[in-house]
Amino acid sequence: MKLVVVGGGAGGPTAAARARRLDEGAKIVLFERGEHISYAHCGLPYYIGGVIKDRGRLLVSTPERFRKRYRVEVRTYSEVRAVMPDVRQVEVLDRRTGKLYRERYDKLILSPGADPIRPRLPGADMEGVFSLRNLTDADIILAYISERRPSKAVVVGAGFIGLEMAENLRLRGMDVVVVEKLDQVLPALDRDMAYLVRRTLLSHGVEVVLSDPVDSFTERDDRIAVRMGSGREIICDMVILSIGVRPNVDLAKSAGLKIGEKGGIKVDEHMCTSDPNIYAVGDAVEVRNVVAGEFVLMPLAGPANRQARIAADNIFGRSSSYRGTLGTCVVKLFDITAAATGANEKVLRSHGIPYEKCYLHPFSHATYYPGASQMTMKLLFSPDGGRVLGTQIVGGDGVDKRIDVFSTAISAGMTVEDLTHLELGYVPQYGSAKDPVNMAGYVASNILVGDAPVVHWDGADGGLILDVRTEAEFASDGVPGARNLPVDDIRDNLESLPRDVPIYLYCGVGVRSYVATRILKQHGFDVRNISGGILARRIVDRSSIT
Repeated sequence: MKLVVVGGGAGGPTAAARARRLDEGAKIVLFERGEHISYAHCGLPYYIGGVIKDRGRLLVSTPERFRKRYRVEVRTYSEVRAVMPDVRQVEVLDRRTGKLYRERYDKLILSPGADPIRPRLPGADMEGVFSLRNLTDADIILAYISERRPSKAVVVGAGFIGLEMAENLRLRGMDVVVVEKLDQVLPALDRDMAYLVRRTLLSHGVEVVLSDPVDSFTERDDRIAVRMGSGREIICDMVILSIGVRPNVDLAKSAGLKIGEKGGIKVDEHMCTSDPNIYAVGDAVEVRNVVAGEFVLMPLAGPANRQARIAADNIFGRSSSYRGTLGTCVVKLFDITAAATGANEKVLRSHGIPYEKCYLHPFSHATYYPGASQMTMKLLFSPDGGRVLGTQIVGGDGVDKRIDVFSTAISAGMTVEDLTHLELGYVPQYGSAKDPVNMAGYVASNILVGDAPVVHWDGADGGLILDVRTEAEFASDGVPGARNLPVDDIRDNLESLPRDVPIYLYCGVGVRSYVATRILKQHGFDVRNISGGILARRIVDRSSIT
């Protein structure tokens, strides 16, 4: 068996290493068009920002170490230009010598990745305008910073890499402006949750410009003028383009492989393409979204590594299947962490999938132990049966481990009732006796069984809005038109409440209003608990401001 692997990023080396572990006698050749294999792409912004100071730490493996440990013939600076499936050969360009030659294969794994999108805008190729995709790009950006000492940078695009770059350039002391053509940062989140991220960026001195696409780049007195669609100009010293990636499917097209409707390589659950001798993994392939059922592009290292292992398994006789993606993602920005898994509201609405939602604001661990930080959690679930559909969390400590639990729950097809039964590790330094995941399950389950009928701020009309906090809290930031009746006084004032209109209850985060809901419901009132309380109102209201 001769296996040829194309691409030295996340998927290629994983596939080659797995292949060697399955077959000591196979001949394995790995082609990489650049200098490096197995480098930590996700660490590049932090290398530029100086958080990671040793460049060598980014090199997970080197061609030499890979050859020695796995007996894989690694050929760097070797660009595969074409695939000829009829004769099972690839055409390779040696970029150092210019020699063009062919290499035979029995099985082929394509892991060509994706390339940064370079907009066709005037000045996009001028000096000082960069994209970040590999270690060489990072070296070039660092050299520019060292030589030019820029004082102001513009980051185009407010996705994960763009915001990480904004943070790290800010840490280097630069003034930073993030510009985004959409009306929010982090499109993986819904706009209300993304507002919390934007608020953090602003609090750390990063200017955020939304709903205003870039129109052009021009030189202005040895600096760069970034002109926006609105006509505004931002003068800066460097620009980072981070507007997404495009799957590299040229090789697949040269081989006549099927391309999916999203523009990625079409593969089956075994990661096999339309040619039975060619497999494909990573950023260039389309995979099924577990919740929505659609095929999507998912340029993440975790899925690429799993797909690579699955492809190698199937090539060497072990049946293995890729079960789809949830798009689980997490990002740390300054002092917060934002994470998401499953579908968001935008995806559910676009696919006509019925859902209910709830907000809660739990703490990372028991509040009596010092250092607890509050998080905002948004849970999306099916109104029929309570299947967990998606979760978004923004906060400090503890966000990462909770999103992993929700990801596991969605993968297992669990319901919100199932969340209440999870036995999660508890010690006051790390959690609570009722973990935030359990609490999310309780809140959602109470909605489903009717113990706490829910309404959201945009639907609380045509009735009485009742603030059940203290008088002092109500005086501080009560909702206009609302009435105040503290939860502890409700039983003594039932006669003062109307029975002919709905009563919408709120408090700070939804806990006291839940207690009030139970009291009034059992006394025959038509009540709704406003999900997430006054904190949710602030998020929703302020997220509507671009």
